[in-house]
Amino acid sequence: MNREEILKILLDWNFWKKDLDCGIEREEYLNKASRFLQPNMIVSIIGVRRAGKSMLMKQIAKALIGRGMNKNEILIVNFEDKRLIERNLELLDSFFNVYVQELKPKKPFLFLDEIHKVPQWERWARTMHELGKAKIIISGSTSQLTRGELATLLTGRHIDIVVFPLSFKEFLKFKGLQIENALDAIAKENEIKSLLREYLRFGGFPEVVLTKDEELKKTILLTYFDDIIDKDVVERYKIRKSEKLKALAKFYLSNISSPITFSSLEQFIKTNPVTIEKFSTLLEEAFLIFFTKIFHPSVKKQEKAARKVYSIDTGLCNAVGFKIEESIGKLMENAVAIELKRRNPILEIYYWKEYGRAEGKEVDFVLREGFNVKQLIQVTYASTRNDVEKRELEALLKASEVLKCKDLLIITWDYESELKINKKRIKFTPLWKWLLNF
Repeated sequence: MNREEILKILLDWNFWKKDLDCGIEREEYLNKASRFLQPNMIVSIIGVRRAGKSMLMKQIAKALIGRGMNKNEILIVNFEDKRLIERNLELLDSFFNVYVQELKPKKPFLFLDEIHKVPQWERWARTMHELGKAKIIISGSTSQLTRGELATLLTGRHIDIVVFPLSFKEFLKFKGLQIENALDAIAKENEIKSLLREYLRFGGFPEVVLTKDEELKKTILLTYFDDIIDKDVVERYKIRKSEKLKALAKFYLSNISSPITFSSLEQFIKTNPVTIEKFSTLLEEAFLIFFTKIFHPSVKKQEKAARKVYSIDTGLCNAVGFKIEESIGKLMENAVAIELKRRNPILEIYYWKEYGRAEGKEVDFVLREGFNVKQLIQVTYASTRNDVEKRELEALLKASEVLKCKDLLIITWDYESELKINKKRIKFTPLWKWLLNF
């Protein structure tokens, strides 16, 4: 590409001569980015496609300018730009050199969006970082972005920010409903619960949330699904059995909150369990799905037992899966699983099942930090005490006894209370209150 072509592209993506649309601020991620930019580390922004990583990059850049940084000290390049025919290290050098020659920055901030599309970008980033030529912020739609070679090249020199689709609190903000505190939430309870049903149905992808037409929402979600499969898995990993990969992904999105073994899918997918496990790992790395394992003292049994599968977004389940919308209990459990991962990325999340019994008691979530089980959580679509099934209480009490955990929570649809059984206290909290963290 010649100098003029490069400048035209860069002018479109940067604040040098104009203001850019930065969307609605996502304060939690902006605050985190502000802290992470201080140390001498490469910051990587990763997460599922269309969760808002590109917009977040622009918001971070705008915040830096707002704090007094010269616009010319910031370079943003989006490697999904269709005008980029060849993506290679020579292109990276050309973009940086033209930028430096034209704007003469001292030590710029480089925002490299979807950088994984440039082969061997890791070595270029390492060189720039070690020579102190720039502060580097990268983004990509795969959890492998800063693993593998970069992890080896930059041991201890990079830090990740995982971006999820909108939390329920962010969703309400995008809908124009600001919730400042618990009193505010109680005053707007009916509106919040109405919007919660929409959140479970269509999920939290920003573009989907801001779209009003329901058919268009579903069309967008189906497009997202195809792009994740085709661009972030098939194209990236050169998958030949793409139809089987897509069938597996649809199966998972149709069976959220359900225990699954790779061997049990052999007949359905018409391929061997080894390939199914490989495909499942790739779908997880692309942030489409994630699994929780059984909590078991034996690591071997933990690996062999069924895993529960969850979608990164409930809207994808309803758009791609089969009749998921009718099972609100499963959608509630999936929403809780996403929120647990969002709140604490290093938290270990399991499910529990009574050992040695096929139809044994089961608890939806076991939360562990280090060697200690911190909390046990059941999720149920209950609006009254009578709606809470006896087996769910019994499972929670049994798991509490086995795992030596006293923090017992049942997340309901619309029932709030505390119950004391056998000297154990169980708290009931409505999903909307738990999601808003009040």
